[in-house]
Amino acid sequence: MTPFQSIEDVTERLAAVDYIADRELATTVFLAQALEKPLLLEGEAGVGKTELAKALAESLGARLIRLQCYEGIDASQALYEWNYPRQLLHIRLADAAGGDAEGRSTLERELFSESFLVRRPLLDAILSEDEVPPVLLIDEVDRADEEFEAFLLEVLSDFQITVPELGTLSARQRPLVVLTSNRTRELHDALKRRCLYLWLPYPQFDREYEILRTRVPGIDEHLAVQVCGFMQLLRERDFYKKPGVAETIDWGLALVALHRDELDEETVGETIGCIFKYHDDVERFRSDNLVAVLDQVDINTAL
Repeated sequence: MTPFQSIEDVTERLAAVDYIADRELATTVFLAQALEKPLLLEGEAGVGKTELAKALAESLGARLIRLQCYEGIDASQALYEWNYPRQLLHIRLADAAGGDAEGRSTLERELFSESFLVRRPLLDAILSEDEVPPVLLIDEVDRADEEFEAFLLEVLSDFQITVPELGTLSARQRPLVVLTSNRTRELHDALKRRCLYLWLPYPQFDREYEILRTRVPGIDEHLAVQVCGFMQLLRERDFYKKPGVAETIDWGLALVALHRDELDEETVGETIGCIFKYHDDVERFRSDNLVAVLDQVDINTAL
């Protein structure tokens, strides 16, 4: 499949895989591909950062390579490691067959060749020979420490990696790189300067309604209006974790599975686990009787 040809092409191809993109998002994606720059997405959890990377891969017909960051991750877990069990087996087979000094020299070269190299996500993306460049998702980069962030900075600058036994391995084609951050900590300015930046906010009602109708095609129109209006009102309250678009979609799917076509107090109470994922938020919702905000959802003016 061809790269994106225009901003409108980005919008149309993402819509074809059920991802609704506004003009700013489509423009930033188009420029990230055209300028071969990583795309840094920041925003609250659940607003669609990871889903955008998945949608980009699907819309481009590309392979998605995902590096999930976490506290304590190091370069070896992101780059490569040697297949030690296979190397050991190869040594035993060579010993059983015997051989002279020249054979042992050949064995050593074989042991540290690419055939014994286990590619982790970064090296896999750099050495990819796919017809379509892959989409490399570096997810939740803010969870990694500053040392790993500095390492990423070097890799994303040159798209090459040095393996002592093999030398420097350079990218045969540059992947489309997407980094996501939930802002649990601030990223270094040096990393941000290497990227195009986009903040993904909670969507406004119109866009969230369009997303819900797209991702949950069987949902009743009246119910979709109530769900999106209710979510908009909940986000105005001070919860530990405000519900994101992911929760809106999950809730819509749950309501369709329960054959509901209208929200009421009982339905909200039964499905509250689709909206909140922390006990304190659930307790606050119930103690403040926030189900009463249902009455504030104006069905006639919400659209």
